[in-house]
Order: sequence, then structure tokens, then C-alpha cells
Amino acid sequence: MSWIDLNADMGEGFGPWRMGEDEALLDVVSSANVACGFHAGDPAIMDQVVRAAAARGVDVGAHVGFPDRQGFGRRPMQVDTQELASMVVYQLGALAGIARRAGCRMTHMSFHGALGNMAAADASLAAPLVRAVAEFDPALTVLTSASRAIEDAAAASGLRAAVCFLADRAYGDDGLLVSRKVPGSVIKEEAAVMARVTRLLTEGTVVTHSGRALPMRAASILLHGDTPGAVALAQAVRAAAERCGARIAPLSRQEASAT
Repeated sequence: MSWIDLNADMGEGFGPWRMGEDEALLDVVSSANVACGFHAGDPAIMDQVVRAAAARGVDVGAHVGFPDRQGFGRRPMQVDTQELASMVVYQLGALAGIARRAGCRMTHMSFHGALGNMAAADASLAAPLVRAVAEFDPALTVLTSASRAIEDAAAASGLRAAVCFLADRAYGDDGLLVSRKVPGSVIKEEAAVMARVTRLLTEGTVVTHSGRALPMRAASILLHGDTPGAVALAQAVRAAAERCGARIAPLSRQEASAT
């Protein structure tokens, strides 16, 4: 029986403004990627999500992005690479501190939005950013969409990289995510999402935006929490994974069972 992690991006509100149904999603997922105050989130929201996750045995990781709340971190920014590496570490440190205070540990990290897309496509950017993660905590897992640049950078830095399948996002023939500006880049029909999850878990492939069958080995499936009907869709994805014989567990417990 195979293992699969179900993760969701959480804590993406700010002050009195909330985005997504974090509490309900935490009853479905095995890992939470927590916004660290740059593209979204604030200390109080981070603390609430971490404590709620810890109470449910859900792993927490840092979801790091550009300092761009207004654009939700989805706008590319031109930032000096070393400055950007410092921003990544700053966000890791923020969540690690909140997790420690809550009596748990940060197990993983992922790059959000435009930052993630840029690093995934550019080895010269991925390498210093991932190296900064390793310098901060070599025990962290880098959760990433399929990306030779990020996966190679993790291997070079001695970090584990876990490939995450985005069930509701289209892939190009190169294995990278298709830009949200392209029609059909976000898959909204539940039946289509279920079919993609089933295909991934039974055949190990995903159909690209152009119609090609692309091999993909994923350790985790991302459930977006900021879309309408996200909780029901997350529940359906979990049920589909279990029907395919997958056991749901966070990456840290998958590691433990493999050793």
C-alpha cells in the first residue's frame, strides 16, 4: 500500500480578513503550509493555525513567498538573490518560533506563487534559495511541484525534496505548472480533479495541458484552500486517494515508516 500526504496552504488571511476554511481543512489534510506574513498571514493567524494543526496531529511547514500581500504573492518581483534568500530564512524563522512555542516543530517548507514558479524554472535562483533553507535547518523537507531545478538544488544541499501534485492546476509538457494567465490553467470541475488524482495514484501519470501523458511520482497532493467549495473538494480527493489504496500520512511519518 502506497503512502500519500495531503497538504493545503493555510493562514492566508490578515488581521480581521480571513481566507479559506482552515479549521475544516485541518480535519482532512495531513500537512499544513502556513503563510509567514509576506504574501499573506500575520503572527496571530500563524499561531492559530499551528496550534489547531498540532492538536490534530497535522504537520506544519512554512509557505514562503514574495513580500506582496496586495498581489497575494502571485506577481513576479525583481529582488537581489541574496536579499531574497534572507527573506526566505526570515519567514522560516518566524514559523519555526511559533511552532516551538506551540510545542511542535516545523517539518517542511514550500515556495509560494510567483517565487515558487520562478525558482522551479531557474536553477540559478533555486540553488541559493534552497541552500539557505539547508543552512537554516538541514532536517526540513522541501515540498515542491515537479521541478528539476528545485529537486537538484535540494539534493546538492543534502535536503529531502518531496514532489507535490497540484490536482487543480494544469501542467506543461516540461512538467512545470502552466501560467494562471493561460485558459484552462486552473481546473475547477470536481470530476476532472478526481480523474487526475486517480490517474496519478494508479498509473503514475498526469495529462498535460497539451494532452500528453507525463510520468509523475508524487509524495503529496495539494488541496487549495482559497477556492469556493475547497473543503468538499478536499474531502472528495481524500476519499479518492483512499479508494486507490493510498494511506494518508504527513511526509515526516512517511520518512519514519521507510527507515
